[in-house]
Amino acid sequence: MPAPRLRLLVTRPREDAEPLARALAARGHEAVIEPLLEIRIAEGPALDLDGVQGLLLTSANGVRAVARRTPRRDLPVWAVGDATARAARGAGFGQVESAAGAVEDLARLIVARCDPSAGRLVHAAGTAVAGDLSELLAQAGFTVDRQVLYAAEAAEDLSPGTVSRLYAGTIDAILFFSPRTARSFVRLAGRAGLSERLGPVTAFCLSEAVAHEVRTLGWGAVRTAPRPDQASLLALIDPLVETRREPGSHSGSPKECGPENRGMRDE
Repeated sequence: MPAPRLRLLVTRPREDAEPLARALAARGHEAVIEPLLEIRIAEGPALDLDGVQGLLLTSANGVRAVARRTPRRDLPVWAVGDATARAARGAGFGQVESAAGAVEDLARLIVARCDPSAGRLVHAAGTAVAGDLSELLAQAGFTVDRQVLYAAEAAEDLSPGTVSRLYAGTIDAILFFSPRTARSFVRLAGRAGLSERLGPVTAFCLSEAVAHEVRTLGWGAVRTAPRPDQASLLALIDPLVETRREPGSHSGSPKECGPENRGMRDE
């Protein structure tokens, strides 16, 4: 078996990390899964969806949570991004449209597609959300019923295996998909004495909001996806392979790549 092109640390919750690891393996990389958030879906009665004109889904975890709380699949779904839209289709929802971006893009999509007088919108949310979707839509006259259906609990420590790999310098890059996950890593890396040992490592961030959270650490580089979606983030990885082949590629000061992107989504 050929050696992996890169060894990448994946910090997403396990439900999302495992398909991402398979996608990375298909590109020839090795993924080390280190979930920094654990998703706990809340139990409860079936959702009251009478008079609802549609569902707002801002993460794949929201899809899983709402799918467990209602058997209905007839309502329109508006998803923050393509990955969330795919999860909704996979859960059996037939009318799904993606905003292909962040919560601001989702709000604009709703304003363009929906009528405030046609009924309330239900946002399947976690206990912590990125961006204020309800407020953005309230300004346009919509009523948003934010249903807290899951919790994302932060990890208390990095696993011993991950700490050992980072100390040994065998992790090439770390992937971050949310500001909360990024903040959690910064805290845990400091606790493990790793803050000054990340010079060989590149941080790949879904958005500028995510990148902002990790810049306190001494990375070899921080790279930001041009759009807040997984495909854009993965597209940043292949150029790193070519960089690593160049002599002295780890020297110099940290680099930045990618335009500013304030878009956020939930984990």
